[in-house]
Amino acid sequence: MNIQIFGKKSCQESRKAERYFKERGIPFQFIDLKEKGFSPKELDSVARPLGFATLLDRGSKRFKEKGLAFMSPSRVQQVLLDDPLLVKTPVVRNGSRATLGFQPEVWQTWA
Repeated sequence: MNIQIFGKKSCQESRKAERYFKERGIPFQFIDLKEKGFSPKELDSVARPLGFATLLDRGSKRFKEKGLAFMSPSRVQQVLLDDPLLVKTPVVRNGSRATLGFQPEVWQTWA
């Protein structure tokens, strides 16, 4: 397995995902979206199974402050690259597979 967790240290769900893998002795890489965003290739890889629109945290204060409610769907990818803090977290990736949120029932099948 090659687990990557894209999240925020301040996000409770991201910390739960991190703890899940630590407790099982599964190595992972944690990428704090406050420090480093997705590369275009990483974002494509994560969005392939999930969809760009699914990744966008439409309920966040940041989303509302930026006035993105009426953004065209074609802009979502660029918006997520420009501002990774608009991504719902955690995004957990294992190769070409990815999940959004805390989903241990899916992660168990990755072993």
